[in-house]
Amino acid sequence: MDPLTKGEYAKSMRSYVGNRLPKFTEEEAKILIGSYDFIGINYYTSNYAAHLTKPFDRTKPPMYATDPQCDITCLITLLAASHWLYVYPKGIEKLLLYTTEKYNNPLIYITENGMDEFNDPTLTLEEALMDTYRIDYYYRHLYHVLQAIKGGANVKGYFAWTFSDNFEWNSGYNQRFGLVFIDYKDNLKRHQKLSARWFGNFLKRN
Repeated sequence: MDPLTKGEYAKSMRSYVGNRLPKFTEEEAKILIGSYDFIGINYYTSNYAAHLTKPFDRTKPPMYATDPQCDITCLITLLAASHWLYVYPKGIEKLLLYTTEKYNNPLIYITENGMDEFNDPTLTLEEALMDTYRIDYYYRHLYHVLQAIKGGANVKGYFAWTFSDNFEWNSGYNQRFGLVFIDYKDNLKRHQKLSARWFGNFLKRN
């Protein structure tokens, strides 16, 4: 975000990433600053980050995972199906307020927020549609989005991830993020999960 708001990358990034980062001329920096309509934020989970106790070996090829120069530790909370997705609703409030303060109160859309469950072929259709945990996830995250708005965050939109079960990267069809159940064994028929019905009622009330 620094190039779009300050015209250059953060000093820590320039220090660690070096000449792999582009350098902007004064004219390019002026064009970059404010060159966005809104900031899109995907939020799923939070982690603890600590400074490396042992510096990264700079003789090894650099990678995205090593550039941050920190040790990442998962929060001890409810774990969704994805091994990295620990449920921490308050994190979205903190992230929104941090973005608001650090980047001069930009217009924000939450472009992704959701949780997954394992695809369990042994469940009946009725059982598969009873995703009460997803309702709890959305309820708590939307509560903290509201708290962030009350705290000054300029949030103008929210997109739940996702409308229907999808192909989830290297997990394929083994995990389900959808509000709508896709029956892989019956011509991809769609069925609203309990969370979809809850979301519909939530939108009507609000």
